[in-house]
Amino acid sequence: MANAYDHGDVIIRFADATFHYDHRRPILDEVNFSVRERAKITLMGQNGGGKSTIFKLILGELQLEDGSLNIKKGASIAIAAQVVKKEDLAKTVLDFFQGAFKEKVYDIEPRAKKALDAVNLAAPLEKTISQFSGGEQARLLLAFALIQNPDILLLDEPTNNLDKAGIEHLTNFLVGYKKTIIVISHDAQFLNSFTHGVLYLDIYKKKVDQYVGDYLKVIEEIKAQIERERRENVRLLRDISNRKEQMGFFAQKGGHMRDVARKMREAINELEEQVVDIRHEDKTIAQFRISSPEIAGPIVKMSSVSIVKNHKEIAKKAAIALKRGEALLISGPNGIGKTTFLKKLASRAAKGIEFGDGVEIGYYTQDFSGLDETKTVYDSLLEVMKNGTEEELRSAGARFLFTDDLLRNHVGSLSEGQKGLLSFARFMVQGPSLLILDEPTNHVNFRHLPVIAKALDEYQGALILVSHMAEFVSQIKFDETLDMGAF
Repeated sequence: MANAYDHGDVIIRFADATFHYDHRRPILDEVNFSVRERAKITLMGQNGGGKSTIFKLILGELQLEDGSLNIKKGASIAIAAQVVKKEDLAKTVLDFFQGAFKEKVYDIEPRAKKALDAVNLAAPLEKTISQFSGGEQARLLLAFALIQNPDILLLDEPTNNLDKAGIEHLTNFLVGYKKTIIVISHDAQFLNSFTHGVLYLDIYKKKVDQYVGDYLKVIEEIKAQIERERRENVRLLRDISNRKEQMGFFAQKGGHMRDVARKMREAINELEEQVVDIRHEDKTIAQFRISSPEIAGPIVKMSSVSIVKNHKEIAKKAAIALKRGEALLISGPNGIGKTTFLKKLASRAAKGIEFGDGVEIGYYTQDFSGLDETKTVYDSLLEVMKNGTEEELRSAGARFLFTDDLLRNHVGSLSEGQKGLLSFARFMVQGPSLLILDEPTNHVNFRHLPVIAKALDEYQGALILVSHMAEFVSQIKFDETLDMGAF
């Protein structure tokens, strides 16, 4: 473990930093760490542990309860967020980029084109943000940050929605970026390709540990440290237990022996203080099953598919029919129209598509637009639940780590990862006959993905999936594939 990086001057320093939303549940407790100029750092930790909170503190959107946060005077900061804000979806690309500046920028067009080139995206400046695919929007969010040429670049899950070519281009750009980068991501290979170290936020200890080295080496170092802590605690607890037995024996003897017992109590107290809080990794969601009603014949038939070329939709012939227990994988590069097609499919507005009688659709959107953020988690589950009991609803929530406290929270307060888990909890209580999933691995912790893949592989309804994560896709059996880039 180390406290500094061998780059330039310190550009960010947290000193005895304490923060909480609720004083009973602190997020940071007297945290200390620093980041130097030109360092490329991974910020990691458990879901809901406060990684995004640290970003908001750096951005000045939140203030510490105690301690200090010092940012080098004059240093500019920009963030590439996970998702486009709803109020920005109706803006043109040019207006979107203008919003990155407090004052009007008169050379915004050449700056915009340079930023778009940096993220390898050909985008008409008059096109509205909502017309872009999820992968293209991810690139626009990065370009929005880059156009500001910040001294501190914050990246929140930047590989979400990006295809292989997009990730490679982003990686090359970040390797060459000459300023400070702090990134939140679950993509280990991506992180290992350019980061210099790790800030590990522990949700249980409320502390941040700082490590230097390649990402994968740091992960092994963290695992080894946890194992050392565990072994030492086992030894200490065994010693404490033995001494307590001896202390009880002496305490019963009376007289001089009670003084011996008192001294042993003091020694036990010292040993108990040496027992460390072992860091815990995220809990993994429980195994779950998505039920599906019996439907005779094809659930969905496709005679044509719409793709996007040169920013125009084109209909192409297809011959795909899915029955119960069958799955279709849709692939293709960013911008080919996968998200647009799925959206029309889910709304039953796509041409050349026929649905079987009584087909009910479960739709996972990249931006979670299908979730009402004003509702509580409990009410979000209740609105899609069929013939279930209160106990079954709470049990479904618990499988996806929604405690009774979290069930009372509003959907808008959840992290993006928690919104992803809520979507699957809703499918579980809904029991749809057709699942349409658009990049369901985005935002979701990698520990949960094998459980989700298993549930999808065993799903008895019809499944249509878009995903760029090859490892996730490999765990699901597909009966049909559709490469939209091959038309």
